[in-house]
Amino acid sequence: MISEMDNNEQHTLDLRKVVRTLWDNRRTFYKVWIWTFILSCIWILPQPRYYSCEVMLAPEMSGEDMGGGLSSIASSFGFNIGGIGGQDAIYPELYPDLFESPEFIVGLYNIQVKTKNGDIATDYFTYMKDHQKKNLLTWPFVWTMKKIKSLFEEEDSNSSQLGASDIDPFMMSRKNYELMKTVINKISCAIDKKTSVISIKVKDQDPLVCATMTDSVKSHLQDFIIRYRTSKVSEDVQHYQQMRDSAEWAYDRAMEAYSKFCDTHKNPTLQSYQSERDKLESDLAVKQNSLTAMETQLQATRVKLQEKTPAFTTLKSATVPVKPAGPKRMLFVLGMLILATTVKGYLLVKRFII
Repeated sequence: MISEMDNNEQHTLDLRKVVRTLWDNRRTFYKVWIWTFILSCIWILPQPRYYSCEVMLAPEMSGEDMGGGLSSIASSFGFNIGGIGGQDAIYPELYPDLFESPEFIVGLYNIQVKTKNGDIATDYFTYMKDHQKKNLLTWPFVWTMKKIKSLFEEEDSNSSQLGASDIDPFMMSRKNYELMKTVINKISCAIDKKTSVISIKVKDQDPLVCATMTDSVKSHLQDFIIRYRTSKVSEDVQHYQQMRDSAEWAYDRAMEAYSKFCDTHKNPTLQSYQSERDKLESDLAVKQNSLTAMETQLQATRVKLQEKTPAFTTLKSATVPVKPAGPKRMLFVLGMLILATTVKGYLLVKRFII
């Protein structure tokens, strides 16, 4: 019993001693706050500001894609069961994964961008590679890391000379791969499971480039969705177009043979001539029926292609941002002050806690 009481007394925290200790060391806190404020400002002020732009899309969803009324009911509870009724292999929930695809990211490199002040006008690849502002305080660390990596990695001398159109998504150099990862971190995509609304957000150091890339990424995503949803029907259109052209060629040859026979055999009296003419006339009728059938099928497939082509409603369009989205300098300094105060306070009173 005595040992238990001793343990309880040892673990009792005397708040008066804690407050008195903190008050007696208030000048220490003043020094900590001053140095923390100075160092935080030195670190955060050179950090380049960045801007953020967002667009929102509502893609057209047909009944086939949504899986009927059951999918609509399920979507109201946050579930998507569109695959039950439809044949879509890429659901809207998978669109964010598309933004990590090398083919999709490399496809953005040729987009022409221009800074708000007009000093830089180039493609997005060159802009990201050569015109990004950096914190000068991090330069020694970056330089040191590059030198260390160069000791273990082979230098790719051709990677710096490649243009936007020369990048191969299948085989990239390390520098181009790191650049691709940087672009991926600047672009984000989110899908509302209940409404299937697509939100695309892009961050960049220049507000005009930010808005331009946001709108361009939206267009690239729309093109991808359209190509995917109409790929099968587009192949059918090309197939029936080839069959229609082949049927037209066969019809023209049959018409030419029939016309030539009629021109060279006027008023035929022999039964063999009449049989030959009837045969050519019958073949011409078959070729004409085949051409008519292919033309009808081609037109029907074109109508189906138009029906399959999805439409998009822009709920929120891209706008050049006015205020930067970060870094939050005041919040950073305040957070550092709170952290320094907490750590210093703990170091002073930890003997009363342990």
